[in-house]
Amino acid sequence: MNRDTNKVAIVTGASRGIGAAIAERLAADGFTVVINYAGGAADAETLVAKIEAAGGKAIPAQADVSDANAVARMFDAAQAAFGGVDVLVNNAGIMKVARLAECDDALFDSQVAVNLKGSFNTLREASRRLREGGRIINLSSSVVGLYHPNYAVYAATKAGVEAMTHVLAKELRGRNITVNAVAPGPTATALFLDANTPESIERLTKLAPLERLGRPEDIAAAVAFLSGPDGAWINGQVLRANGGII
Repeated sequence: MNRDTNKVAIVTGASRGIGAAIAERLAADGFTVVINYAGGAADAETLVAKIEAAGGKAIPAQADVSDANAVARMFDAAQAAFGGVDVLVNNAGIMKVARLAECDDALFDSQVAVNLKGSFNTLREASRRLREGGRIINLSSSVVGLYHPNYAVYAATKAGVEAMTHVLAKELRGRNITVNAVAPGPTATALFLDANTPESIERLTKLAPLERLGRPEDIAAAVAFLSGPDGAWINGQVLRANGGII
């Protein structure tokens, strides 16, 4: 634990699930955390209070990441409050599953808007604003590689996130900013549990050699590694935090 970083991290989609675990871990590691949320104001406020009760520092920030202007305002607010931003964790995402032939336009458009365009919006702002030595960590998914049936659109958005990760790592040459992605496997969050049947959850639980679902804290630990001093030489990589499922 290091409470002397004086660095600022924006975590998108941070009011619950993996995002909340990431925010808590980064706060414990000494970051001032901007807890972005789209609609979960009460959850975000509760998380801020929890972090501050533990001695950390956090503020909530409402912004729909699919709205470029809202994302710009969120970065403006972070800069005004804290003087700059050092870390972006692109966690906000939605998962809707269906066989490709049965996907309607709304399913496709909503996932592209949040998962792909939302990541693009935040990456564009971070590219322009992150301080020297900053870190960008995108959240992908091990579905990219597993290619399960029913996940075509979701996997496509996350494959796009991985592509932007690799390209941006090269484009930020000379600024000492790393860009990586963490690709969780099945993780016990409301997002995952709500999107799968009990039978599917049981099957996926047994698929990894470690024979359990991931925990949000497992993913937070990987993000913390890439955000901290020990991750300084990792750049342009996708870390598949999935218990060996692929």
